[in-house]
Amino acid sequence: MKHTEAREGDIPVCFRKFQEFLHVISLRQIALKSLRQITLKVTSGNTTGELGREGKRPGSGPAAPRRTSPRPCPVQRELRRRVLDAVSAPTTKLAYGHALDDLFRFLAGRPLDRALLQEWKASMDTLAPSTINVRLSAVRKLVSEARASGMLGVDEAARLTDVPNIRQQGTRLGNWLTREQARDLLTVPDRSTLKGKRDYAILALLVGCALRRQELATLDVQTIQMREGRWVLADLVGKGRRVRTVAVPLWVKQGINAWMAAAGIEEGRLLRSIRKGGKRVGEALSDWAVWDVVQKSAYGIGIERFGAHDLRRTCAKLCRKAGGDLEQIKLLLGHSSIQTTERYLGSEQEIATAVNDNLGL
Repeated sequence: MKHTEAREGDIPVCFRKFQEFLHVISLRQIALKSLRQITLKVTSGNTTGELGREGKRPGSGPAAPRRTSPRPCPVQRELRRRVLDAVSAPTTKLAYGHALDDLFRFLAGRPLDRALLQEWKASMDTLAPSTINVRLSAVRKLVSEARASGMLGVDEAARLTDVPNIRQQGTRLGNWLTREQARDLLTVPDRSTLKGKRDYAILALLVGCALRRQELATLDVQTIQMREGRWVLADLVGKGRRVRTVAVPLWVKQGINAWMAAAGIEEGRLLRSIRKGGKRVGEALSDWAVWDVVQKSAYGIGIERFGAHDLRRTCAKLCRKAGGDLEQIKLLLGHSSIQTTERYLGSEQEIATAVNDNLGL
C-alpha cells in the first residue's frame, strides 16, 4: 500500500465539521468575554450610552452602590475548618459555621480585636441570649485555634476570650405533654400500615427513652441488646460524646419489633425512609424526618409548635412525677451534671400544684 501525504483538500468531512464546531465555540467564548467586560464597566459607571455616564438610565435616581460581602481570607478559612473539625455534633458544626461566617462578614477584612468583638456582640441584640452565647463560644474556639497555631499571643487571646456571655434571667420551662396527652399522641399513627408502625416506633422511643432527635435517627439495630434480663440501648453515644446505656420499656420494645418485622430489618439503621406507595424501605432516615413525624403527630391531637425535644422533656417530666430519682433521670438523659437536669425539669418551680394555690384567701 502506498503512503500518500494528506493535502488540505483531503481532510475528512467529519474532521472539517469538528474544526468548524471549535471555531464557533471560540467565537462564542470571545463574545461572552466581551459581554462580561461591558457589564463590569456599566456596573462601575465607566461607560456612556443608553445607561448614561453614571451606569444608570437617563432620568432615574442615583445608582445604588453595589453591596459586596468580602470573602474570608485563606487564614480565616483555615481557622474555620479547624474549629469545625474540633467539634463532633452536627448541630454544633452548623451553628459554629454560621457564627464564624457572620463574624467574618462583619469584620470585612479588619483584624479582630476586643472592641470589634464587643461591637459584633452588640449588633446581635435582636437574637435570643442563648443564640448569642453559642456564637461567642464559636469565637472562643476560633481564638483558641489561632492561639495554638501561633497566630495570636497569650495576652491578645485572653482579651478576646474574656468577652462575657449574655446573662439569661430566669429559666425557660419549655414544652411537654401530660400522661394523657402522651397516650393520645401514641394513638395517632395508623399501625396497620408500614409507615404507621415506623412512626409509632419513633414516638415510642422519644417518649419512652428520652432520646435526642439525632440519636434516634442514627440508632443501629445492634445497639438494642439484652442486659441484666432486660432490653437496653447499650453504649449509646450522645451529646459531647458521652456514652450511656438506656433502658427500653417493654411497650417500646414491642413497637420496635412490630416495625422491624414488617420492614424486614435485621441489621443496620433501625429507622428507614419509606418510599412512595408505603412499601419500599430506604437505607436511613434523617433527623429532620423525625422532627416532621413528631410535629404532624402532635398536630393530630391539636398541639402546634411541638418538636422532638419536647418529647424528651416529656419523658423526664413523667419520670419525675412517677417518683423517679433525680440522679437516675440525669443518667437517662445523659446530662453532665445534676444542675443541668434540675434546670431541664424546672425543679425549682412546680406548676401543677403551685405554692400560691393554697393561700386561703
